[in-house]
Amino acid sequence: MKLILGSTSPFRKELLERLKIKFSCASPDVDETPIESESIESMVMRLSELKAEAIAEKIKNDGEDALIIGSDQSAVLNGKPLTKPGNFENAVKQLTAASGQRITFQTGLCLLNTATGQKQTICEPYTVVFKKLSPETIERYLKIEQPYNCAGSFKSEGLGIALFEKFEGEDPNSLIGLPLIKLVGMLSNEGVEIPPAS
Repeated sequence: MKLILGSTSPFRKELLERLKIKFSCASPDVDETPIESESIESMVMRLSELKAEAIAEKIKNDGEDALIIGSDQSAVLNGKPLTKPGNFENAVKQLTAASGQRITFQTGLCLLNTATGQKQTICEPYTVVFKKLSPETIERYLKIEQPYNCAGSFKSEGLGIALFEKFEGEDPNSLIGLPLIKLVGMLSNEGVEIPPAS
């Protein structure tokens, strides 16, 4: 059965490539507006399912079945979701607020089997604890990495690692957007062996 990653994120694609299995990527078109009083955990799981279902709808006309991976992520600081800063000024504000604090990334993951309609959905938390950051450190970091399209204003897979005191969680891949440990278990439930047979 085909495997489809319902994401155009180069970071998720790179993570999935680590499993050495064949897959294709497709862009899900979903409304990501939060529902009033919805928890972050519920939201990322709902959006993961919506993304997988949107791809299932697109491929339905092909008459082929597939396993579809949907994923969504939100970063939370002091109970409030973090957005992408968009520019230097907003990024300075975000990193100043994050200094000495904990940011928890809630990553939703859904594996949908279009043949059976079976959906496996989870939310995987992962926490980053920041060092105390001086204004000079923040400015130097932002000028080098320019992470203005990243929620929280940092790239953990890049120089952002220098801003952290420690990580807390079960799967560091969750931080980048795809909890591979849980995904391997989900694929196994669908009969997909990792590592794959040669």
